[in-house]
Amino acid sequence: MKDVTPRRPADVLLEFLDGAFDPERLADVVTRLVAEDAIYVSLNFDDPELARLMPWAGTKRGQEAFVENFRGVRTRWTVDAFQITDTLTDGDRVAVFGTFTLRSVTLDQAATSPFVVFARIADDRITFFQYMEDTFATARTFLRGGSWTIDADPAAGAPIQV
Repeated sequence: MKDVTPRRPADVLLEFLDGAFDPERLADVVTRLVAEDAIYVSLNFDDPELARLMPWAGTKRGQEAFVENFRGVRTRWTVDAFQITDTLTDGDRVAVFGTFTLRSVTLDQAATSPFVVFARIADDRITFFQYMEDTFATARTFLRGGSWTIDADPAAGAPIQV
């Protein structure tokens, strides 16, 4: 007889993350661990300008969104390191914190960033997944040249060049 004991929500999310960055395992973990109508929020809710640079940015729905998002990340970066440092669970909600280092495929530039994943799990499947990182740092791995003029501090008197 098959064991039908529900898994701990954290175990579902951790298994998903363990396989999501592996191109050979991605489709399988999505099929097994992501609900068909799951919501994926990556970096923001809707930012067309950021989506030009990172097409997975924004809110997407369905298992295919998870596959496309992780494949997109892997076509633009290699993952040099991915470390989970903390996991918090509250009922069906799980938050995972950590650090990663990505290296751009086009320019071979690396960035290390903190990350957080927040997920809701129901019936051993991810129904909601929200991913956040230091987008400023990761986007800079694609910067070929030039600078950004940032005018954020009203007391500074002048913008800064980054």
